[in-house]
Amino acid sequence: MIETRHNGLFSLRFERLTAVGLRHGVFSRLGGVSEGIYASLNLSRSTGDAAEPVRENRRRMFEALGTTPELSLTSWLTHSNRVRVIASGALRDKPHSDDTHADAMITRARGLALTLRFADCVPILLYDPARGVIGITHAGWLGIENGVLGETVRAMREAFDCAPQDVLAGIGPSIGPTRFEVGEDVAARIQAAVPEPVVLRHEGAPRPHVDLWRAAAAQLRASGVREIETAAVCTASDTARWFSHRAEKGRTGRFGVAVVLD
Repeated sequence: MIETRHNGLFSLRFERLTAVGLRHGVFSRLGGVSEGIYASLNLSRSTGDAAEPVRENRRRMFEALGTTPELSLTSWLTHSNRVRVIASGALRDKPHSDDTHADAMITRARGLALTLRFADCVPILLYDPARGVIGITHAGWLGIENGVLGETVRAMREAFDCAPQDVLAGIGPSIGPTRFEVGEDVAARIQAAVPEPVVLRHEGAPRPHVDLWRAAAAQLRASGVREIETAAVCTASDTARWFSHRAEKGRTGRFGVAVVLD
């Protein structure tokens, strides 16, 4: 991962995606104006933060990305496998219409920033340089169970004729395998949806842990994606830099991940 600093903001970029010229960023919680449990670059109002600091935080993030909030689209996350195909003219969509509820977005529209918000769930960026198509996916354990990554790759193939072997993937910061403790039922449900072993039994731990990074990578590989870069950054282990719903007991903000096709 490549560390980037811009006017107090700290972000990460994937080496492979950067090498092929894709504009993107995984923005930490540093460099914003929100206070208290939302300090400081909180990108979500759904957590209870006030509108004005979130608006300013969004402006700062998009400035660091070289664009503006007006040239961006997001979706309301539902922990599903729904993929939103973004066509030209999408900026005219009403922000609360039903078609904005999704956990993945794909597009080949140039100059349009796709962005989602995270606090332990797995962010995944996808790019097909051959077809000029980008994607962003939010994969919590329910999304993994529902096969959201396979659905995203399938949508790229069906909507834009992408070949999975041409797709480059980046798996961003999320809760890591040493911190994601779950019950036996949840562990079994996740494992049933993943073609590789992802349930861990740590010595002395009363319950199983799940490796969501490996789960995401396994589902991508099963869909035909070959080039996958994993940040291996645990949000729950570094709340000084990242928001973590689990580590901060639900009282926290959301960090932003964004990607733009030039």
